[in-house]
Amino acid sequence: MTPRRILSTPDADAWIDILTAKHGPLMFHQSGGCCDGSAPMCFPKGEFRVGAQDVLLGDIAGGVQVWIGAAQFEYWRHTQVTIDVVPGRGAGMSLESPEGVRFIVRSRIFTDDETAELAAAGEPARGA
Repeated sequence: MTPRRILSTPDADAWIDILTAKHGPLMFHQSGGCCDGSAPMCFPKGEFRVGAQDVLLGDIAGGVQVWIGAAQFEYWRHTQVTIDVVPGRGAGMSLESPEGVRFIVRSRIFTDDETAELAAAGEPARGA
């Protein structure tokens, strides 16, 4: 089985459920830096325009898509990313900011076997 590029913790899933109840279907985009560092940004689905330079890491929490910019993906392609949530407020426009929590990423490097499985599976999908 091909390893997943993106996971989420139970705490993150609980906050995704809360935010979905308030805002409807959601999406994430892993930012490449700037104001809030490299942070997963949560938006109402479709509010962030995904383009050809975005790579789909996969989905979490029952179908919430997680995207990353192609340049950022090149740095992170060798890691499995996990979205988590911690107390505190980020400086970004992510939906959880007013709630007193912020999404963060944790990562681990894929093993050699996992890297080979991912290579055999082909490149992840890109946006339109």
